[in-house]
Amino acid sequence: MTEAPAVEARSAVKEFGQGETAVRALDTVSVAIRKGEFFTLLGPSGCGKTTLLRLIAGFDSTTSGAILIDGEDVSELPPNRRPVNTVFQSYALFPHLTVAQNVAFGLEMLGRPKGEVAARTAEMLALVKLDQLAGRKTSQLSGGQQQRVALARALAPRPKVLLLDEPLSALDLKLRKEMQGELKRLQLETGITFVFVTHDQEEALTMSDRIGVMSGGRILQIGTPREIYAHPTNRFVADFIGETNFLSARVRGGKAVFGGGVEVPLSRPAADGDVTIAIRPEHMRLVPQGMAGALSGTVSHAIYFGTDSHVHLKLIDGTEIVVRQQTDPDGSGGPKPGAVLGVSFPPAAVQVLED
Repeated sequence: MTEAPAVEARSAVKEFGQGETAVRALDTVSVAIRKGEFFTLLGPSGCGKTTLLRLIAGFDSTTSGAILIDGEDVSELPPNRRPVNTVFQSYALFPHLTVAQNVAFGLEMLGRPKGEVAARTAEMLALVKLDQLAGRKTSQLSGGQQQRVALARALAPRPKVLLLDEPLSALDLKLRKEMQGELKRLQLETGITFVFVTHDQEEALTMSDRIGVMSGGRILQIGTPREIYAHPTNRFVADFIGETNFLSARVRGGKAVFGGGVEVPLSRPAADGDVTIAIRPEHMRLVPQGMAGALSGTVSHAIYFGTDSHVHLKLIDGTEIVVRQQTDPDGSGGPKPGAVLGVSFPPAAVQVLED
């Protein structure tokens, strides 16, 4: 018998308002999140990711469809009867209580015995490496330390699922990167299913087992970080995740035919016809003009980033692209504006988009 997903949305719809003025924030979303995985809902503001998280938590109810947790339909259950906990962007800590008291608060509200509360609080503080600060007020902590307290408090009751609503967005860049590693460590050590909401593609790529990319209230693609980045299925996903060059081509007999008649064999089958091609800048390289299988372009400018440079070119059909190349160790600065060069790329780099 197949194990039930940790979380499942079945044709979930959420509308705010009624009649002609109703706004559909979630549009027939179906997704199954596996037990013990770090699953990220990724997308821009207003895409529906937080709405889906709130439906799972029970803070909002579905207009239609169902939410299941561990195989049980919880659509009608209030938040306090669902085996989930939520970490919010604001942390929602009690500033007048100590670190230990904040972590113990949820367990005490559940009526757990004092001995269990004390033991579990100590265990959670050790897990998030704050056991030395147990007696300090949360108002005296740094942002990263407050984040850890919020995580410890949410994990203390041993929820089946931990929901995280952009919990790192208030932190500075360096601390945010540190906390990315900490979140992944906590998920691996506890084995709890994490459902993480973010608009930050780097957070999604570095922490997730799988990612669901959302737009317009729908999930457009689900896959591992590598699948989402290397094989986007549509233009939105390709454009939202990383930098991408979009080129027009015609598929003919298993090959992509570009402007100027350049043909490149496709590594994946695609139907004949006019298509949009996505190629990542790091998969392109500059070669001498006229090289077989290379497109021709004129350099407009180059931007130096230290470790690498982004060379901007205009192809003969007017398409503007970017080629990312490592900085020359001799400091020569790369190609100059006006230079006419070839642009080559391996067939595996060519992604034919659905739309």
